[in-house]
Amino acid sequence: MPELSVVIVGGLHADARKAAVEQLLADVPGSVVLHHDLATAAAGTVVRTVRDATGIRDAGEAPLVNDCACCALREDLVPELRRLADAGGTPLAVVELWDSVEPKAMAEVVTSGGLTVTGVITAVDPALLLPYLGNGDDLAERGLAAAATDQRTVADTFARQLEYAPVLAVLDPPEADDEDRELLDQLHPTASQVPIGHGDLTGARSPLAHAALAGFDVEAAAAAQHPACALLPAEADAHGVSTLVWHRRRPFHPERLYQALEDLTCAAARSRGRFWLADRPDTLLHWDAAGGALCVESAGPWLASLPDAAWEMVPPVRRAAAALDWHPEHGDCCQHLVFTSPGLDREGLEQLLESCLLTDAEYAAGRDAWKRLPPAFDTLLEV
Repeated sequence: MPELSVVIVGGLHADARKAAVEQLLADVPGSVVLHHDLATAAAGTVVRTVRDATGIRDAGEAPLVNDCACCALREDLVPELRRLADAGGTPLAVVELWDSVEPKAMAEVVTSGGLTVTGVITAVDPALLLPYLGNGDDLAERGLAAAATDQRTVADTFARQLEYAPVLAVLDPPEADDEDRELLDQLHPTASQVPIGHGDLTGARSPLAHAALAGFDVEAAAAAQHPACALLPAEADAHGVSTLVWHRRRPFHPERLYQALEDLTCAAARSRGRFWLADRPDTLLHWDAAGGALCVESAGPWLASLPDAAWEMVPPVRRAAAALDWHPEHGDCCQHLVFTSPGLDREGLEQLLESCLLTDAEYAAGRDAWKRLPPAFDTLLEV
């Protein structure tokens, strides 16, 4: 390999992450691991280490930037990788992310710095999957916040780490059962799952090493997370785990949906997708729930609400996604929500969702009447 390849390995499951990193270090001769420890951020610095298979080659500190450990990581990461690239002789740099750092931001930082990301991997212990998805604690409560202003939770951070990576490095602990493995399959069905600890004694590269060097498209990965064109899970039901895909062409009544939010949020270990509110008929809204907490935010306009001239400014992947699901009357406006959980009450959940839609009479009143409905989501959307 003539130039430095960079693989990003992350995940809140620290033991799985460290095992994946050690396997890559062993499988790719000459590779190094670059790690920024954010645990020292309270003291005003981030500790950086560079090591190879023989031990630590270099260590240093990076000062905080704007009281933000993650910002310090961003400022320090690309120069360190460039130094490795310029020195030559390093085929692969494994960027081991600190626990709560999300791979999306770091992959984009590395790529924008002119370096080549050849893989993004999230390490997972299936036995810990449900406990982490159900953990609504703030990262700060667990000592995992990346900045004083970090308001993320354990559950939503882990969900994004899991769903962004196209490759999952998976431990196989004795505590994991079929339900755990099925939950992983349903949460991220398009991911390549690569077992940790399955190296080849003949010296050939392991499946994990191949995944680290297979190539990675930052733009495609970002598009796959955008609520307008996300690759959401499909219907499934196995080993006590279910995924319900709920798709409708009628807007929600804002007050009825708001009153049902707690029950809907707690109905599944993970739910996400896009939804349509009657009082905001032109706005695509993002639904993102884990750990008993829900985040809703505007993701911009539905394409159906844009003038034809504005379509040229919309990314092709978004136009293609809309075309696949285009309705002759409503265009891309729809409800597309996905709920995944062990023991999912599918019938009860569907009934609750249906009860939040506009009635026939409300729907027939038309858009002008919809816009006059009580704006129950103003506080959540910070209007």
